[in-house]
Amino acid sequence: MTRVLVPLAILEGESVSPGLTTLLEPVDVTVLGYHELPEQTPPDQARLQYEERATEALEDLVEMFRVGGSEADHRLVFTHDREQTIDRVAAETAADAYTIPGASGQIERVLVTLTGDVAVDRICSFVGELIGPREIGVTLFLATDDEAGGRELLETAADTLSAREIDVRTELAVDTLPFEALLEAGIGHDAIVVGEQAPSLRSLVLGEEAERIAVESVAPVLVVRRLESPVDDGNRAE
Repeated sequence: MTRVLVPLAILEGESVSPGLTTLLEPVDVTVLGYHELPEQTPPDQARLQYEERATEALEDLVEMFRVGGSEADHRLVFTHDREQTIDRVAAETAADAYTIPGASGQIERVLVTLTGDVAVDRICSFVGELIGPREIGVTLFLATDDEAGGRELLETAADTLSAREIDVRTELAVDTLPFEALLEAGIGHDAIVVGEQAPSLRSLVLGEEAERIAVESVAPVLVVRRLESPVDDGNRAE
């Protein structure tokens, strides 16, 4: 079953929009509640102080996903390293993707970018499972300097999704700044799917560009992961 990890700064009141909850209805969800600690604060100390409040908030969020039809569970982690924690829990739960929350109402069309060194087949497979037979359109986007190769890649990917009866459009940006073109293409879309760039998910997902996509598009961002091994941060409270 396809699984999506939803990391949230749980003690800061970070939550999910109704649109994201609805979008994730066909997949399993793990809500990762994390709290990033100052270097000098022991995780065990924070756990004693905050665990009950954080767990109550997580249980409420999990119930939101279950009401929509998702199979949902949660993890709680007090950590000194947010990025490493998300890496580890994503690997431990075998999550296919994870989210950067954004504001969204009804999801009508999703932008899927295939730009860069990403696993196109894996992205298309994930999108197919996510969208399924629902009346949600998909726009496949690619920014490249190779127009002919770009069109061929988009057509192949579009055929894969069309075979699942998904409404697919394509958009090709040639000889433009890829990131700026992506932001422009995101206008009019309710969520964005990107692929994790090699060599690690930190380079895109937890970096400046992914956060900027989420902020400037004001839409949830789902990042399709590359397969990788678990990382042990030693600061779990699950």
